[in-house]
Amino acid sequence: MLEDELVAADEELWADDDDADYLGWFCVRTDPFPCPALGCTFVADFMTAAHLVLVWEERDDPNLLWHAQRAMEVGRNPRVVSYERGFGPSASYYAWEAAGRPVHGVRGK
Repeated sequence: MLEDELVAADEELWADDDDADYLGWFCVRTDPFPCPALGCTFVADFMTAAHLVLVWEERDDPNLLWHAQRAMEVGRNPRVVSYERGFGPSASYYAWEAAGRPVHGVRGK
């Protein structure tokens, strides 16, 4: 089944509207974990939001470190690495936050 078929008709995956190139920014690589959306087969190797690799401009950004700590607490073996295009589509953590922190498969209030 295609991912598009798995997403409800009234739900679209969020996309970072910024066309910025995040090459060299930082992300949190983790052990693989499945998308929590019912029926979705996407497996992430990075901290993601709506299947986009979240990136931070600074390696020591407090929010990056906080998310890495949370990943460690749940056993995902986090490592801060430089983002490369081959990791998949990305989004700035702060753009994601400004958009209301949309997450695939979780309905807003």
